[in-house]
Amino acid sequence: MRAARLAGRLCLWLLALLTLAHLAGGVTRTTDIQRAELGKLYSGSIDKSREAIYSFNYTSIPDKVDALRVYVKSDSDDLEFPVLFVVRQQKGVLSWQVPLAFRGYYQRTYTYQEVGRTLCPTHPEGQTQPSEQLMYIDIASMAPSSVHYELTVIRLPNFELQTGVPFNFSTSPSQPQYFLYTFPDGVDSVVIQVRSSETFPCTVVSVQDIMCPVYDLDHNVEFNGIYQSMTKKAAITIQRKDFPKGQFYIVFVIKPEDYACGGSVPAAVIGTGNHTWNLKRRKDLEVTIIPSINSTVYLHATLLCLLFFLIFYLGAFLVFFVHHLQMQKKGLGLVDSPDEGEGSVAASHPITTSTPEGSSYGAIDESRHRSVKSAPPIPRPPMYSDSSADEESEFDGIPEMEHDKNVIHAKTFLYVSDLSVKDRRIISKKYKIYFWNIITIAVFYALPVVQLVITYQTVVNVTGNQDICYYNFLCAHPLGVLSAFNNILSNLGHVMLGFLFLLIVLRRDLLHRSLMEARDIYALEYGIPKHFGLFYTMGIALTMEGVLSACYHVCPNYSNFQFDTSFMYMIAGLCMLKLYQTRHPDINASAYAAYASFALVIFLAVMGVVFGKDNWWFWVIFSIIHVVGTLALSTHIYYMGRFKIDVSNADFGVFRRIFQILYTDCIQQCSRPMYMDRMILLIVGNIVNWFFAIFGLVYRPRDFASYLLGIFICNLLLYLAFYIIMKLRSAERIRPLPLFCIIATAGVWAAALYFFFQNLSSWEETPAQSREKNRECILMHFFDDHDIWHFLSATAMFFSFLVLLTLDDDLDEVRRDKIPVF
Repeated sequence: MRAARLAGRLCLWLLALLTLAHLAGGVTRTTDIQRAELGKLYSGSIDKSREAIYSFNYTSIPDKVDALRVYVKSDSDDLEFPVLFVVRQQKGVLSWQVPLAFRGYYQRTYTYQEVGRTLCPTHPEGQTQPSEQLMYIDIASMAPSSVHYELTVIRLPNFELQTGVPFNFSTSPSQPQYFLYTFPDGVDSVVIQVRSSETFPCTVVSVQDIMCPVYDLDHNVEFNGIYQSMTKKAAITIQRKDFPKGQFYIVFVIKPEDYACGGSVPAAVIGTGNHTWNLKRRKDLEVTIIPSINSTVYLHATLLCLLFFLIFYLGAFLVFFVHHLQMQKKGLGLVDSPDEGEGSVAASHPITTSTPEGSSYGAIDESRHRSVKSAPPIPRPPMYSDSSADEESEFDGIPEMEHDKNVIHAKTFLYVSDLSVKDRRIISKKYKIYFWNIITIAVFYALPVVQLVITYQTVVNVTGNQDICYYNFLCAHPLGVLSAFNNILSNLGHVMLGFLFLLIVLRRDLLHRSLMEARDIYALEYGIPKHFGLFYTMGIALTMEGVLSACYHVCPNYSNFQFDTSFMYMIAGLCMLKLYQTRHPDINASAYAAYASFALVIFLAVMGVVFGKDNWWFWVIFSIIHVVGTLALSTHIYYMGRFKIDVSNADFGVFRRIFQILYTDCIQQCSRPMYMDRMILLIVGNIVNWFFAIFGLVYRPRDFASYLLGIFICNLLLYLAFYIIMKLRSAERIRPLPLFCIIATAGVWAAALYFFFQNLSSWEETPAQSREKNRECILMHFFDDHDIWHFLSATAMFFSFLVLLTLDDDLDEVRRDKIPVF
């Protein structure tokens, strides 16, 4: 047996000699064959006529994965005649050259004279007895002159990583490291956490199945498995089902330069060689593998999410029920359904209803009802009943008033009755266009979005490149094909609360229709005119925000950020439109003009992200558009849509008209503008918007999408504050329910914004830099700060919608010719 083994070795040596002789073009080569032992340093010299072979015969350790590491060094830096190292094992061959060369991003070459490689380990697979292992290391070179080398082979004592035990080590581009991990019994998922106190050099962490060869160099580490780039943090969640043998390798590779992680080569290194630069590219790392959460946590987190938002449904039901009982105690009944006909409502009994939020809408006692019926209706000229209003105009003014300017010019203070003169059916139909348009937009927007994010997730799962998506990897819990199920689940609140708001609006709408069909005087002549089209639109927008935000969080990145923000812009714009429409029922932008404006905003958001980082000209153009747009909108608001300049005749009449308007409204009335309240609002609003424009022009914030959203939110809050102040100034009351909603809105928004600004990731930076912001889960070991933002922002938007829905419930018993416009 021993003689046969010796004969086999001689054959291998002879084969190697013949091969090298052939490669040398027939030149006779001298081969130095030497027995070697683990842990000893060997050195020598070689050239094109002399090579060296080291034979290692060692005994494997039973029931333990045996891994060896080879360290080599050479004084040669000649890439034309490198020193070649070939390691032959029982099941594979590994080879490399010294100097080891890497190619950087800008085609710059980095060379290393010291190389360390871990050899493919031996897996005993049930072996209980020691066994002999044989390994050969061939060293050769075509260099015409002698080249010195050094060789050391050691056994790795800590090749297998333990669960929950941190392991510290050091690595460099020419000395990559990898280790083995085996799933313990009962553990189906683990999280690999890698940390370093140093930002650079840039590192790649790869998880590969146990097979040879192991891809552990910069140019091949991305060929197999799952990988991430990192600076200070990395986290990869691994599931047992993806590794049938229950084992995997964790590979650590240092990049030759830091471009992939957001760094660059120092200017002093460029053109002066790279030896000094290479010596600094060593990094200390700590790896810890901990068990991930189990299926029970998934179930509890899902139930908690559902329960949290179902509480709102329960609260709404309780409000309905309590209000119904209160009406019953007062002896008030409910309005009969429209199917029963108007005759079912007795003339001697009050027409009563209850609102979802407990307002007194339609809740009238009998004596008051009789006194109201005897009151004369609000007078209107015959022309006001004209139903031929132009529904398709870009901005809906009041054409009837163009024939009688005294309606406006003779009244400094307007009332809702002055701006509620059009046929109600025409106006309601106009506002319903908002609803049907947003349904169409949502369908055609969401379908390609779903297809795109599915493609993104498939690419991530197939390629293993986790740099494509910007998750919070320290709290990203996969489920099925989804990499971060928790970020998707937390958007459930937008959908559920959006649907609940639609139900509340539907109930109010049905009650109002019943009153209108019964010709109730309170519904016809009292309170703010009820148009629910925009409320339905807001409910759909909130629901779609949840759907598209969930789609965005399937794979958040630079290419699909607009999925998460598009409907946020629309929600803010719709809220401002609804707030304005409340006191200006007949004056509002058409659905087509509004959605065209939203499309322009989304287009600007995309352009800002693409071009806004380094291009000053974009910020100049955007600031001009912002300021001019603000002034144009202010003009429309101040003149309630009556400011028009006919540019069809390009003559001096246009400029004469502008001068007359400025002279009349600015010079003659500088002491007191005709519409003082509106003027104050618009001055403050323009100051705020000019501040935003100047801030953007000077500082050029990197997160343009959030900057643009901040503009919308600030304008909305400013308008809402103005509305509430004017309401109180006009001696109007705020009922307990809207007051509660206002306080809840302010408190929840404050908490939500706190979690929003935690910045757990950022697609504006490199994936490695984004992971520096990653944090652990903070709720049930399942939800992170951004998930809490999803919960709270959905709640805050729901309360905000309720504020707009209930804010003027106190006016349901006030005649419209007594309700001021502001």
